[in-house]
Amino acid sequence: MGVLKKASFRQKGEGLLNQDRVIDEILHVGLYDLVLQDMQKFLGKEKITHDEAKEALKKEPQLLRDYMQTTVEYNLSNIHLKDIDTSKLDEKVKEKAKKINSNLATMREIEKYTLDFEQSSTLVLIFSVEFFVLFSVQYFIVLLDLKEWQLWIYGFFALSIIAAWIYAKKVQKLYKINNAKYEKLYDETLKLIDELEKEGHVSKKELYISESDEHI
Repeated sequence: MGVLKKASFRQKGEGLLNQDRVIDEILHVGLYDLVLQDMQKFLGKEKITHDEAKEALKKEPQLLRDYMQTTVEYNLSNIHLKDIDTSKLDEKVKEKAKKINSNLATMREIEKYTLDFEQSSTLVLIFSVEFFVLFSVQYFIVLLDLKEWQLWIYGFFALSIIAAWIYAKKVQKLYKINNAKYEKLYDETLKLIDELEKEGHVSKKELYISESDEHI
């Protein structure tokens, strides 16, 4: 299981999460069984009520981190807000609402970069490919009796390692750039939503998505 970057989890970051939905999914959606088991251990009981789960999330932030982490790893989103319907807004606030919608779309697209690269599926894939290449090297040298070509074959393997390292560093940089971008957009979006809510143009409660249609 990957590790959600610490910078991507902040108490104020819960602003884009629907807490009632989080609790419902932990208690009833199989995808989050491991989180539920940790919550049961934390509370010391098997049957957990909604209020007890709410209190557990408040007292043990790691439970929410694990929920968010699991969500991203399965290509789902921790952004529980739907786009704002700009057709009903005054022109003076419409641009701000459009900016929020644009930010939400971008954040959903790059949300996977909030996971730690060292624990990401991308790095696992790179190691898997290199393992396959190593297996192929041994196959060609031993089983096909190509010992006279072993220097060339090992040379190819060495080049593949260099190529994999270069690719890994490139992707790692991409993770760093997009995570920083996600953080910036998160703060900006929360601020804009708060402004529109204080002005009475939107209600965050009404924007919350109560459930995901992607869970099995």
